[in-house]
Amino acid sequence: MTAVSVSTKKCLRVLGLDPAAAGPTGYGIIESDGRRCKLLHYGALRVPSVRQQESTGAALQEVHELVSRLIRDFSPTVVAAESVFTALNMRTALRLAEVRGVVLLAAAQHGLAVHSYSPREVKASVAGYGNADKRQMQLMVRALLSMTETPEPADAADALAVALCHLRVEQARLRFGLPEDSAAQLKSRVSPGVGAARNATRAALLRIE
Repeated sequence: MTAVSVSTKKCLRVLGLDPAAAGPTGYGIIESDGRRCKLLHYGALRVPSVRQQESTGAALQEVHELVSRLIRDFSPTVVAAESVFTALNMRTALRLAEVRGVVLLAAAQHGLAVHSYSPREVKASVAGYGNADKRQMQLMVRALLSMTETPEPADAADALAVALCHLRVEQARLRFGLPEDSAAQLKSRVSPGVGAARNATRAALLRIE
């Protein structure tokens, strides 16, 4: 986990979250002044099995406390979270929906809007195509945020990718002077083509490895 002192300069600050049905819940906070993105904090919440066995809501309480603490400590402008993956089995989808519900609750309690993006939308925005694997996503996140190390675990990198995805959508909205409710229409327009994506991924690999 890495942390950087919070900037006092007014800019768009996004709390990205990768809710998990069973594994760690990834989180990442980045900010942008419209030109450059800056990493503030990232990591992943692992709820101990002993804690999970205490009650059915213990893990959800841990997630709620995490999100609330991050909001209090970093004062994000908005929250961006990965949506429920429709291909999941029913039990996993319901469990993930519960975790997302806790995220929505914590955000609402602090007066923050939550924007949701599917895994494919996030991959298309950050890596350029919707079938990027976890390693490619980690490398692209590292390159885009000029990090000196590859973000670990992958759950944290996924959360940072969600935050980057929202930044790109928001920047496109502002560039065209569109109202906030039009952000959803821009989701499919903020990623480069497949060829550009492969070149970007290859360039990131050459710089990092």
